Amino acid sequence: QVQLVESGGGLVQAGGSLRLSCVASGHTFSRYAMGWFRQAPGKEREFVATISWSDGATDYADSVKGRFTISRDNAKNTVYLQMNSLKPEDTAVYYCALGIGSYSSGYFKERREYDYWGQGTQVTVSS
Repeated sequence: QVQLVESGGGLVQAGGSLRLSCVASGHTFSRYAMGWFRQAPGKEREFVATISWSDGATDYADSVKGRFTISRDNAKNTVYLQMNSLKPEDTAVYYCALGIGSYSSGYFKERREYDYWGQGTQVTVSS
């Protein structure tokens, strides 16, 4: 019944910006984190960013620190990923995920820590 739906992907030029959105529905969890992962062609799905739904604490992969910002809107059950200064190597399918449990720094960076996943949205950065 839990459903995550991503949107906002597309084609942008290097140096440009894009904002992804993910709306969660069908759940009543009180303690959980949401995050973004990405998967480039021929590569494993990798962690991008995570946010605690209770206090808004965030964490990022080193490769996107300073360029990407994750945020949430509790009232809309929506998580966002603002991506700035995009590079061709950011090209991937981006997936939204929800992990049940109390957030703690250093956690929710692994695929196994998430319980639900969206369908993914394609981000392509041209040079």
